Amino acid sequence: MGQTVEFKRPDGGTTRGYLADAGPGTPSVILIQEWWGLNDHIRSLTDRMAAAGFTTLAPDLYRGRLASTADEAGHLMNGLDFADATHQDLLGATRYLAQRGGKVGVMGFCMGGALTVASAVHVPGLSAAVCFYGIPPAEFANPAHIRIPFQGHFASQDDWCTPARADELETAMRQAGQSPDIHRYEAHHAFVNQTRPEVYDAACAEQAWARTVRFLSTHLKA
Repeated sequence: MGQTVEFKRPDGGTTRGYLADAGPGTPSVILIQEWWGLNDHIRSLTDRMAAAGFTTLAPDLYRGRLASTADEAGHLMNGLDFADATHQDLLGATRYLAQRGGKVGVMGFCMGGALTVASAVHVPGLSAAVCFYGIPPAEFANPAHIRIPFQGHFASQDDWCTPARADELETAMRQAGQSPDIHRYEAHHAFVNQTRPEVYDAACAEQAWARTVRFLSTHLKA
């Protein structure tokens, strides 16, 4: 369904991404990759969002590189400049999609979840954000500074984006006067990733996906 496109960064550079077009007049969503890279799984989620009525762009933050092991994924993630990805790639993606007209949202998984929080804090032009089991350091992106509708999906058996960190995010937002829509699941980290049977939870994944589509429909299609 999708195709590879290039879009401009604010600094004049370009970034590639996978774009699934839902048609004229549809709202847009940036879908941010896991630490594995822009792989077939992320492309399939991008296509799925388009089928739900959102033109969706998955930026290639690793510039074509993919990981097949956790060690490789950790190396790629640790080598990513999160500030550059947020203020250049993701801002550029937001501006690219905004040119179509309509509202723009952001969602992401794992590393992409952390960058979703960062985008909700730092990137102007976004109208909603949905985070799946990823939170950045507060010194880079404090969730108390989020001022757009925010939904979060977190796993109770997650030793990376722990339940305690999810609680801290929710508390910070509520103390700042925000009303985040937070959901917790009896599942493991990456429970939406059906290519990883050791952690995939079909029931939780479908529930989280349905909640995501409803939330983004409310805030982007209105």
